Amino acid sequence: MAVRLVIAFVVGMLMPLTLSAHHGGAAYDVGKSLTLKGTVTQWYYSNPHCLLTFEVKGENGTVVTWIAETQGPSIMFPAGYRRDTFKPGDEVTVTLDPAKNGRPVGHIRQVVTAAGWTLGGGGQSVAKPPAEK
Repeated sequence: MAVRLVIAFVVGMLMPLTLSAHHGGAAYDVGKSLTLKGTVTQWYYSNPHCLLTFEVKGENGTVVTWIAETQGPSIMFPAGYRRDTFKPGDEVTVTLDPAKNGRPVGHIRQVVTAAGWTLGGGGQSVAKPPAEK
């Protein structure tokens, strides 16, 4: 019985460390943002994180598939994100914090849709409609 109690205590003490590591921004270079124009291939609107996959064509013609993540739907909903916000083929401009390891992965700061809507990255802002012309 005492062994189980000790194991439960140790697991309970380590759990906050793993949760903190999972939700930390250590994988992203928050001091270096990138703005990329591309074409949506997939929008995954689900917990624990929403994922936007899009293709960016480089100057040399090479296509790179990027995956950009943000918070879950409950946090992103107030910022204007919905299950149908993005569809394959949509043109987007994504500003993100890139992965430190150089892979085409990042954390969304902002997305501008082809219609001109500006959506924030962490649920902290309200969607901004296109500017009047």
